Amino acid sequence: MRFCLIAGCWLLPALAAESGAPLPAPASHLASVVKVDARSGRLVRTAAMASASGRVVAGTQAWSELATALDDFVRQTAERYQVDPLLVRSVIQAESNYNPAAVSAKGAQGLMQLMPQTARRFDVKNAFSPWENIDGGVRYLKYLLDLYGKRESPETLALAAYNAGEGAVLKHGGVPPYQETTDYVRKVAKNWKDARAEADRLAAPPPPEAAAYRPVEHYTDARGVLHIRTRPTP
Repeated sequence: MRFCLIAGCWLLPALAAESGAPLPAPASHLASVVKVDARSGRLVRTAAMASASGRVVAGTQAWSELATALDDFVRQTAERYQVDPLLVRSVIQAESNYNPAAVSAKGAQGLMQLMPQTARRFDVKNAFSPWENIDGGVRYLKYLLDLYGKRESPETLALAAYNAGEGAVLKHGGVPPYQETTDYVRKVAKNWKDARAEADRLAAPPPPEAAAYRPVEHYTDARGVLHIRTRPTP
């Protein structure tokens, strides 16, 4: 017997932060569609995105629509909390590669891999809600950037603390000598640098067009003298 089950929850906006109420989540929710594959008979899980009207879009189109919505929400949230959107995207890329359902071996959850205690600390009720996760993750990143703002390389320390915890940074007086943390900081920094270079390239004015010169013609007269001149416009 074939069946289709949509399991998911409405993506609730996060609670208010000190800097004001968070941005409202888009009028949609992410769901997981489970159905029986007609050929293998196995359960197959795919992504789905439902709009406020109730229309469910699954598969590639769902991920495409979700990616667009997430990108806009990351930009708006980062700008709201005064964090570089490119840094936030680099963190998400390193943390979960944009998988809203990601769970690490240590229990970190969602896009920005929030630990349960961090989620509670920043009032994230549903860490698997992309919108709540991003809002809480960006606020945590902002907190860390401010915490190390007067130190040398505050971004590096903030990323180290995001990965290993503030206590580890305090204990070691800088980036903890953990392979995972040093690799993480290096990876995010590279992603961020590449993203900024690409943004600068796209923002740069186009090079001026080369001046259009008329063709040059040359000939040798009967006396053997070479003549070079610009061909007249027809």
